[in-house]
Amino acid sequence: MNEGEIFYACQDGHYVLKFVGEVRLTLCSTIDQHLESLLSLDEITDTLIDLTETINIDSTSLGLIAKLAIKTAERKMPKPTLVSTNPDITRILLAMGFDEVFLLIDTLPTSVKDLKRVPFVQESEDIIKQRIIDAHRVLIDLNEGNRSAFKDLVETLENCG
Repeated sequence: MNEGEIFYACQDGHYVLKFVGEVRLTLCSTIDQHLESLLSLDEITDTLIDLTETINIDSTSLGLIAKLAIKTAERKMPKPTLVSTNPDITRILLAMGFDEVFLLIDTLPTSVKDLKRVPFVQESEDIIKQRIIDAHRVLIDLNEGNRSAFKDLVETLENCG
């Protein structure tokens, strides 16, 4: 398995987040904390998420990315741009309604250099479980298909102690 990594760059208010490899729930704390810190920066004017080197991405990670779109809309920022060149990932994004909250494109508009690795965050199982629940609640709110796909998962996670 190609363990996932996350990289970022920020210049002149333009923020780029790049996901590489297998992006799974083991990175949910890393993703969530990084996005929270990103959203606390007033100088960010627009965001781009690069999935061009993403092999696979799970629903928890997608829920956290969707949360970014919702939070940027609340700040009256432009829709984030999401780049996917993998037809399987693009199909999932479209099925989950990401085209409603992101500008989806299939080519990277510029080359990004000098990326910095987002430091991995390790948290307790309880905190990770809550992040998974929250991410799936965001997905549930995107469309009816997601609601039926993830409702039972969220209920199960909420009820297991």
